[in-house]
Amino acid sequence: MWEEKNNQLYRAFTFKDFREAFAFMTKVALAAEKANHHPYWTNVYNKVEIYLSTHDAGNIVTDKDRKLAATIDQLL
Repeated sequence: MWEEKNNQLYRAFTFKDFREAFAFMTKVALAAEKANHHPYWTNVYNKVEIYLSTHDAGNIVTDKDRKLAATIDQLL
């Protein structure tokens, strides 16, 4: 579940292994590029953490972030 904290939407995802995590990141990258809205994220082995905020709006959470979060959820 996404949480809103520190003016960001945040969610951690855990996968079976690195390969599954990387495949997920590839799908997210394509969706983010299509939306022209790119996340800050980290990946260590099977864990992916994503932080969303809109830089053009002053680094706050906007509808653009909520829409990308919903799209990311559909990729699971």
